[in-house]
Amino acid sequence: MLSKNQIKLIKTLAQKKFRSQHGLFTVEGVKGIIEFVNSSFQLQHIYTTQPIFDVKIDNFTIISESDLKKISQLRNPNTAVGVFKIPKKASIDTTNLIVALDDVRDPGNLGTIIRLCDWFGIKDLVCSNNTVDCYNSKVVQATTGSLTKVNVIYVDLENFLSKYTSEIYGTFMDGETIYNSELPEYGILVMGNEGNGISQKVQDLVTKRIAIPRFGDNFTESLNVATATAICLSEFKRKTI
Repeated sequence: MLSKNQIKLIKTLAQKKFRSQHGLFTVEGVKGIIEFVNSSFQLQHIYTTQPIFDVKIDNFTIISESDLKKISQLRNPNTAVGVFKIPKKASIDTTNLIVALDDVRDPGNLGTIIRLCDWFGIKDLVCSNNTVDCYNSKVVQATTGSLTKVNVIYVDLENFLSKYTSEIYGTFMDGETIYNSELPEYGILVMGNEGNGISQKVQDLVTKRIAIPRFGDNFTESLNVATATAICLSEFKRKTI
């Protein structure tokens, strides 16, 4: 049975300030929880309506369906809620291709981009401090486990880029078509905010402006940032084969 204090604590983790304060976040659903249990993330506790985990877990509590609804952030709770510790900030490997996000705000976009980084072997995803929190429950759900394999770091993006010595690529409508560009095995690929693109201060630090050409006759202004990231990463990686 869950105590009122436990319910209160877990519910507060829906907000970033309390995740930061307690150093904890939640993962929902058996499959997602197992992904995190089998990773380097440290489990604090699992609350589940059924003892159905096929991995050895000692710190879990069987709870009722009604208690699960109280602590879940989903409309339709999925069997279990796991509480994990937020890891300490890891170092960034600047010898590989890095993706940097300039104020991406949508949890679904960030979750998809984390999955893309996992798929294309990008180890480090650098985010501006105003980018949505990767431990937001919607982001965690959208990554489908890929958050365990990608190092997501929040930084003062302008300061970070100003100290970087290799090429910094940014996507712009007036850039050189990515299909004609010489793309290296390492560097930084900057992707911008959903509505405003790359901010002016970050634009000033970009050394190579690239573009995804539009082939249709419609008047679509831009691509979704996650879709654009997929196209860019595919082309960067294709050039290294």
